[in-house]
Amino acid sequence: MIVTALTDILGTDRDVSGPGWSSRRLLLASDDMGFSMTDTLIKKGAVLELEYKHHMEACYCIAGKGEIECLNDGTIHQLEPFVLYALDKNDRHRVQAIGSDMRLVCVFNPPLTGQEVHGPDGSYAPNK
Repeated sequence: MIVTALTDILGTDRDVSGPGWSSRRLLLASDDMGFSMTDTLIKKGAVLELEYKHHMEACYCIAGKGEIECLNDGTIHQLEPFVLYALDKNDRHRVQAIGSDMRLVCVFNPPLTGQEVHGPDGSYAPNK
């Protein structure tokens, strides 16, 4: 059984951040669950353009408001607590927090290793 509190992760190598976001990696590939789970904050006003070419991702908003735009067709969806979005086609997308920070619980498959860095196109390299 794995039991982890967010306070166990803060300030460790599982507490990762970049321009406009921070990701607290609750579960990683090394936990052998077959998926990873993050507690992610998108900072107020941040606009992130991403495309996870090698990972499937689902995000569940638990705080704040924002929007996600599918860059393939321009469709925009509003995000608020209790709304989920799933990038089931490795969708290129733009996500932003509006009015305050937005907090998401995110699941990745294949699981993140914890060493990923966004490439210029907003994607992570495939797991090795």
